[in-house]
Amino acid sequence: MTLDKGIVGESYTVEALELPEQVEHRLEAIGMTLQGKVSVLGRKDRGTLILKVRGARFAMGRGITQKITVEPA
Repeated sequence: MTLDKGIVGESYTVEALELPEQVEHRLEAIGMTLQGKVSVLGRKDRGTLILKVRGARFAMGRGITQKITVEPA
């Protein structure tokens, strides 16, 4: 499943990133790597997710989260 379909309060393992290389490098810099854990903390209007990655909170739009494949942790 893709991260944009994640449920608030659940944790997931990142299986694949299907984004432009520059965006993938940026996500890796903040700690979102393959087999890394990500938690969905909240959901805003228009599909923006509030995520917890390695102890830090981030907001990501649907355009990015639709291209991140995850599995329940």
